[in-house]
Amino acid sequence: MAKSVERKRQMEEEWSSILSEQQPSFSRKAHFPPDFIFGSATSAYQVEGAWNEGGRGPSIWDSFSHMEGKICDGSNGDIAVDQYHRYKEDIDLITMLGFDAYRFSISWSRIFPDGLGTKINEEGIAYYNNVINALLLKGIQPFVTLYHWDLPLDLYESMGGWLNKEVVKYFAIYAETCFASFGDRVKNWITINEPLQTAVNGHVNGIFAPGRSEHASTEPYLVAHHQLLAHAEAVSIYRNKYQEKQGGQIGLVVDCEWAEALSDKLEDKKAAARRIDFQLGWYLDPIFFGNYPETMRAIVGQHLPKFSQKDKELLRNSLDFVGLNHYTSRFIAHSTSQEENDFYRAQELDRIAEWETGELIGEKAASPWLYVVPWGIRKVLNHVAQRYNNPPIYVTESGMDDEDNDICPLHEMLDDKLRIRYYKEYLAAVAQAIKDGTNVRGYFAWSLLDNFEWSCGYSKRFGLIYVDYKNGLTRHPKSSAYWFMRFLKGIEGKNGKEE
Repeated sequence: MAKSVERKRQMEEEWSSILSEQQPSFSRKAHFPPDFIFGSATSAYQVEGAWNEGGRGPSIWDSFSHMEGKICDGSNGDIAVDQYHRYKEDIDLITMLGFDAYRFSISWSRIFPDGLGTKINEEGIAYYNNVINALLLKGIQPFVTLYHWDLPLDLYESMGGWLNKEVVKYFAIYAETCFASFGDRVKNWITINEPLQTAVNGHVNGIFAPGRSEHASTEPYLVAHHQLLAHAEAVSIYRNKYQEKQGGQIGLVVDCEWAEALSDKLEDKKAAARRIDFQLGWYLDPIFFGNYPETMRAIVGQHLPKFSQKDKELLRNSLDFVGLNHYTSRFIAHSTSQEENDFYRAQELDRIAEWETGELIGEKAASPWLYVVPWGIRKVLNHVAQRYNNPPIYVTESGMDDEDNDICPLHEMLDDKLRIRYYKEYLAAVAQAIKDGTNVRGYFAWSLLDNFEWSCGYSKRFGLIYVDYKNGLTRHPKSSAYWFMRFLKGIEGKNGKEE
């Protein structure tokens, strides 16, 4: 225990020293490169609504969210926050806050209603053309995600979705249609968002669409394999047919909690490394090194699909940047406890939210998995740099949530002090990672707006902009939105310093 107390003291002193060097003069101009991109982010199913308008077909989330008991507040994304009809209003808010970029996703079933690529829905093409043009008119760069979990329902019901290798072909058709339709103006592409979540929460825990959990020892690895192949196929098409002419870049977004070993014991350090392998390494090792991490191959064995030589060649270096979604961190300890399913049991570890002294790793947000741990983002960024030869990295999501509260007065909901502290300190950690030599190119706040938060429905609020769900979906900037505006525009705060 004495070692743990000393370790905690040293980490807190180091972090306090970094903050004291930067505050109170912490600013975009002083602490970030001039070409560093700041943006905000959303995804189609969470914000668009208009589920059956404009020729759009159903997605697996349309089906899943209407199943009884799947969404904690019984809600769905049929209307969401109605960005389909209000995109101009939301782009005005992005402009007001001073963001350089907007990361959003395209709904696959709005382009191909059945997912098969047989007939393009021109209304869907027109809608996204309108969004892209409206962003560019305001000087905002579109960062476009092709797949953010909303697989066309027909692809799942007819062939099993990501469980079937045929989906790779259909994703490639969809991706090429987007490159051809929008790539003259879109210069930043993301193939797939957080494939880990589709694999694990969609096919192990069953809490995300399509809600599968029956074959946890095999399905997540198959789903991940096909997503990697789909990513590589889309990148190959882009590089061979569009990139030189259009002048853009393309990447993959992975998500990772930082895994800090609970103690200096070798078994805990190995467990923390396994945790990172089962998050980042699962997707980045095949791209950078041609195969899954050695730890996964040893643990998962025959359930882990094999790459052919052709697959390996297609995957190698199939990204121009790494997109990293990071929210929180955990302590990791070696454990042989019997987890409820094979996927977690195989990793032989416990995720722990307390120091050995009993104190929380960081202040708790609304979601049970989310603690405010700013030093973790610096560590995960530096890990990516060290393991993968310092590729360009964009932090494509980062943020924290409040609990929805019907009773709380609006002015109290808007005064989100913890979110301001979260962004101040996480951005300070990103600035420190850049100082460490890590090639971080941008940071996107999740989320621009309160929205449909998947299995949590509308019970959790991640937005910089408060959405009044009971009064016409009116938008109200929170205190954190105004903090970002001052920080990005170099406006002096209350203390007379740039924020």
